[in-house]
Amino acid sequence: MAERFERLEEALQIVLQMWSGKRTPYHGKYYQLEETLNSPQPLTQPHPSILIGGSGEKKTLRLVAQYADACNLFAAPGSEVLRHKLDVLKAHCEQFRRDYATIEKTTLGTVWLASGHMTVADVIAQCRLQSGLGVQQAIFNMPNVHEIAPLVTFGKEVIPAVAEL
Repeated sequence: MAERFERLEEALQIVLQMWSGKRTPYHGKYYQLEETLNSPQPLTQPHPSILIGGSGEKKTLRLVAQYADACNLFAAPGSEVLRHKLDVLKAHCEQFRRDYATIEKTTLGTVWLASGHMTVADVIAQCRLQSGLGVQQAIFNMPNVHEIAPLVTFGKEVIPAVAEL
């Protein structure tokens, strides 16, 4: 597990160096490059956004604070856990003298619009709660996505209700 995070961190350093336009060597523990060339350079400036997903407090959220433009946290554990993870991210940002506000906060959750599962009101309440914590974008998977009715309901009732959050 430690090696995976070390490799991820080196990869982040490499892409940021490549996107800077500097064609200098990179010598890490796992990767060695004579030059970090990215041609053509990306259209997005200063570089494409980096989103890191996960909620590990020691490594993942530290990498977010140090390198990422956005994070993606799991919504399932609930608002108190989500609040705690965002507080941990804030602390890492302070450590790196990074403005916490510059990181987009996103979540990954599940919406199951069906009898016996979730209602439109449940989904809207979840979005409002997350918005109140500072989450700017909620991403959902839908176990019953093969049914058209939940998608229509989501589009007609949920999206308009949460669009201004």
